[in-house]
Amino acid sequence: MPPDQPDPDDDVACATEREPRWLDVDQQRAWRAYMLGTTLLRDRLDGDLQQVFGMSLVEYEVLVRLSENEGQMRMAQLADSLAHSRSRVTHTVKRMEDDGLVERCTFTGDRRGVVARLTETGWEVLRSAAPVHVEGVRRYLIDVASPTDLEAVRRVFDAVSDLLIGDHPELDIRD
Repeated sequence: MPPDQPDPDDDVACATEREPRWLDVDQQRAWRAYMLGTTLLRDRLDGDLQQVFGMSLVEYEVLVRLSENEGQMRMAQLADSLAHSRSRVTHTVKRMEDDGLVERCTFTGDRRGVVARLTETGWEVLRSAAPVHVEGVRRYLIDVASPTDLEAVRRVFDAVSDLLIGDHPELDIRD
């Protein structure tokens, strides 16, 4: 097949050539509830961290990922674990470096690799911010959903991740 031709097995390419599979009313409501809810939840969690610590939710997630990996990670691995572009993570880490939360250094044994490492200040900020973040997650999501609903959310997004992770195997960090 010529390279400029879409693969007929590619559902996205085929979608332009056939009648769309429109969402029914219930599916549309679920989709819009998801979109609005996740936007509002992320904005609120981000706002809580901004208000108390002057850091974004993305910066908090960088601290968490580093803490879960003995305080340091290669920049490429960090970007993959966050499902963000390398340039976005580079800019975020640069801001955090300016704030004294992380430092970048050469990876031992491979001068081409760059590592982001938590500083003592970064560890302290994470220890202070974690209870605020977890309380927000609990208040805005966990406490408003039943255990059955939470299990359904987990199942749905495990299935979504399983479907989409094939395009990004480096993101498969689930247990």
